[in-house]
Amino acid sequence: MQKLLAEGLGTAFLLIGVVGSGIMGAALADGNVAVALLANAIATGCILYVIITTLGPISGAHFNPAVTLAFLLRGEISVSDAIPYAVVQIIGGILGVWAAHIMFDLSILQASTTDRTGMSLWFSEALATFGLLFVIFGGLKSRPDAVPTLVALYITGAYWFTSSTSFANPAVTIARGFSDTFAGINPTNIPMFIVMQIVGVGVAALILPRLFKA
Repeated sequence: MQKLLAEGLGTAFLLIGVVGSGIMGAALADGNVAVALLANAIATGCILYVIITTLGPISGAHFNPAVTLAFLLRGEISVSDAIPYAVVQIIGGILGVWAAHIMFDLSILQASTTDRTGMSLWFSEALATFGLLFVIFGGLKSRPDAVPTLVALYITGAYWFTSSTSFANPAVTIARGFSDTFAGINPTNIPMFIVMQIVGVGVAALILPRLFKA
């Protein structure tokens, strides 16, 4: 229960960071999308560093079903643990979105109308997810203490160097479908994003064990 609470709370705070900073950034940027995205990226990187550092010792700080799946494929988490992890990550993400809406006096229940689809964005999600796992497992191999910083820096940068702005997380993708704000994604676009994120996990499962041998 302690691990599940950590995963749920951490994912909630991640979505509060993503959606809340998107709302604030868009409101203050006065139509300048680049400024809004910069604010969104920096805030997301900051909250990632905080939650991974504080909750990592408790649950491993997955906050992402794709990361949980990657650890499952490596035999480092059991199916009986992985499934509850994924469930609470999704629930926590949605609750985080709703908390952000309450903070900014928006309707709690929303559905995004922002279309994010097409081959370029799908490929971007596969690559972004592979890159995230590369950073995590590479960090665990070389500098375990640096993983929070590495992940935070990677996602901050990936907001800018991937065309999809690097969702790289099924729980985040689902939750952002519930917000018709700067960070939202049309719910009809969610399934393909998740499919490509899983593809990224599969590619990582083939390559990374060979790259980062024990």
